[in-house]
Amino acid sequence: MKKLLVTGGAGFIGSEFVRHGVKHGYNIVVVDKLTYAGDKRRIKDVEKEIVFYKSDIVDKKSIERIFAQEKPDYVIHWAAESHVDRSIQDASPSLETNVKGTQIMLEVSRDHGIEKFINVSTDEVYGELSDVGQFSEASPLNPSSPYSASKASADMLGRAYFRTYGVPVITVRPSNTYGPFQYPEKFIPVVITRGIDNKSIPIYAKGENIREWLYVEDCVRGTYVVLEDGRIGETYNIGSSQEKRNIDVAQRILSFLGKTDKLIEFVKDRPGHDFRYCLNSDKIKHELGFEAKIRFDEGLEKTVRWYVENDWWWRKR
Repeated sequence: MKKLLVTGGAGFIGSEFVRHGVKHGYNIVVVDKLTYAGDKRRIKDVEKEIVFYKSDIVDKKSIERIFAQEKPDYVIHWAAESHVDRSIQDASPSLETNVKGTQIMLEVSRDHGIEKFINVSTDEVYGELSDVGQFSEASPLNPSSPYSASKASADMLGRAYFRTYGVPVITVRPSNTYGPFQYPEKFIPVVITRGIDNKSIPIYAKGENIREWLYVEDCVRGTYVVLEDGRIGETYNIGSSQEKRNIDVAQRILSFLGKTDKLIEFVKDRPGHDFRYCLNSDKIKHELGFEAKIRFDEGLEKTVRWYVENDWWWRKR
């Protein structure tokens, strides 16, 4: 079985990727800086079956030592500063980790002859849509926030390293992902945790912004499909075709919690707030046979239940 080096493997989606990989027999090496959003407790159940390095991907010497020691076959690059609001307050961490860190991972992978490099991007690199239309993999990148600009840079770097140096990069662009173990600063866990505590729930503007929601298990499953069967040099959207307005998501969560929407507090919109994202995922469906399985209500109910039952995790964040 191939050896996978997973950056950001103690993060929200990265940890699900690690747990899934161990279950399916992959040999996994995790590299994670353990920033505020990283947590080894996410991978506690599999810690004896993986190799873990606490390391920063912008530390090239450290990354080179890990590659030399572990000799991975594949790299799956999840590590990122991923919060839009934080990037608006200070863009530097996003640029440092998402751009420089990605360049270092690509460079070291090039030097070590990696067989596949899965570069994890985001639907936010496309910018925003109006009420209609979808983004395909051929849509131009038009990022709005410092975060999405840094991810667009990382996305383009990966494709440039394939074109220029032949690094075997495959790019994936998932839609908004949610589920258990997501750091409490993100939209869905904010609504859940504040709702549990009967605290006001801030919603930007009128809550009419629209997102396409992808359950974390589907995001990871789609990424493994790309890892195993995707074509080198290609880009694949990973979406669910399930779009929801923010206000409707918040109200549905409160309904699951048995709370009223009186907790919702509309606040001033953030700068550059994209109105809508929607991915066309026909390519991954027709080429690789992948479709998201978890319907939004099912995934949301699972997620709410997890936060209710696991406050030991999020209350100590």
